[in-house]
Amino acid sequence: MTRVLVAGVGNVLRRDDGFGPAVVDRLGELPDGVRVVETGIGGVALLQELLAAPLEGLVLVDAMDRGAHPGTVFLLEPNVVEAEHVADVHLANPDRVLSMALSMGALPPRVAIVGCQPEDADELGEALTPTVQRAIGAAFKLVHDTLDDWLAR
Repeated sequence: MTRVLVAGVGNVLRRDDGFGPAVVDRLGELPDGVRVVETGIGGVALLQELLAAPLEGLVLVDAMDRGAHPGTVFLLEPNVVEAEHVADVHLANPDRVLSMALSMGALPPRVAIVGCQPEDADELGEALTPTVQRAIGAAFKLVHDTLDDWLAR
């Protein structure tokens, strides 16, 4: 039974926006009870994953502009609030999806975001910038450390 979902979020055709999928593609073997998905950029795919079965935790991996130096990796515990009306859930960003999941009773009790400051998430291209490519190892470690901590409890 899946207890924790790790979701790679992002557009693999927009350079560093593909950070989430790049990280989850490299996670390899994970502990029992952990499932990995790549949800792309559409909010519906992630929301459907959360609605499919009760989960104890969700780790999102995504490129996020936090005004930091490109390639900076961070671990966030988001403050999720009830959803406001979202006109098109296909285009919902991770924050909105988490809010919708909370409103629908599908948000796991533990949520973490492993994010990376992009250098270029606007230009078309399948390759991450070298700066963000080098950040994959740090994100990989944060995902594994978070899973180890959560599953030990």
